[in-house]
Amino acid sequence: MKDRIRDVAVVGAGIAGSSLAKALADRGWDTVLIDRQRFPRHKVCGEFLSPESRQMLNAFGLRSHVEALDPSLINRTRLIFNQGDAIDIPLPGTSLGVSRHSLDPALHHAALGAGVQVQTAAAVKSVYPHDRGYSLETIQAEGSITYQARAVIAAWGANRRAGLPGYRSAGSTRHSYIGVKSHYRGIDMEQVVELYFFPGGYLGISPIEGGLVNVAALLKRQASRSADPTIVGMIDAAARANPKLYLKLKQAVPVPGTQAAVAPVNLNRKPVAWDLIPHVGDAAVMLPPLCGDGMSMALRSARLCTPLADRYLRGEISLSRWEREYTQSIHREFKRPLRWGRRLQWLFDAPVLPRLLPGLAQLLPELASGLVRATRLRETDT
Repeated sequence: MKDRIRDVAVVGAGIAGSSLAKALADRGWDTVLIDRQRFPRHKVCGEFLSPESRQMLNAFGLRSHVEALDPSLINRTRLIFNQGDAIDIPLPGTSLGVSRHSLDPALHHAALGAGVQVQTAAAVKSVYPHDRGYSLETIQAEGSITYQARAVIAAWGANRRAGLPGYRSAGSTRHSYIGVKSHYRGIDMEQVVELYFFPGGYLGISPIEGGLVNVAALLKRQASRSADPTIVGMIDAAARANPKLYLKLKQAVPVPGTQAAVAPVNLNRKPVAWDLIPHVGDAAVMLPPLCGDGMSMALRSARLCTPLADRYLRGEISLSRWEREYTQSIHREFKRPLRWGRRLQWLFDAPVLPRLLPGLAQLLPELASGLVRATRLRETDT
């Protein structure tokens, strides 16, 4: 079955894809947003919108949609090390804690309101160019459906699938990670996101809407193999590796159905701004999760791509110029936080730093705050 020729198809209905699709529809383009998942769904995510996100939510016209979800307000980060030492770091503004289970449908609703056709439970099997743009073959409940679009944008996340643009073999997974998450009740939280470190990984605890708490961990695959293979079991094993974390979760009750996992998580993947088509969000670049700015980066990549896509569809620039300018902007915007994020990931993996950092932070109070700022996006009017 063949469909009409749309102006643009966005593949992946997460934060980057949904905000980008809405922005292009707001500019008058016939836009379809496609995702293989059914929504709402739970996803491994810190569920933390950093202060840098607020400006971009405003720019996309999404702030009211997010605030209507009654997110938790967060004003600082707390690092808790295996020995029990802790460092509090004020954030440069108010952050929002909101689950992807609530956030993604809210963004879809906003996109629908802008005129986007949102097609979920549709797995894209191939994307190939032709003289009028691109064809996308999808598998849906009613069978195979092919979409035609003048432009296609990839927002399908970090774990790319074979046969689609941007796919690279993961290679050895020996040094990769597994990400797990679950919501919990019964955890008394301040307006703070807590990050606990222990041998074999780290775990973040962040308040979200409805009095719930999101618990998300990044674990070395080798370390996680000895744990109970369930998601809650892996979180329990991580808690036993940090005394303060164990006390924090001792009386907590996991919320059934909120568990999710993803593997492998490769923190050394090179940015892919363009491969046949433009990539946004985690499909383009992924910052180590301990930096807590992934959702902001998804919004920023969509913000960078929107005006170039608009100019291309208007015939003002060529596809090659869109590729060149977008690739340059991705490297310019993300080079610094990506470099520092990877450095921090390496440092926190080193056994000696967790023992030294609390003392250094007391001697040099700006050290920890400076490291956090180095991983953040710069404020911009882009």
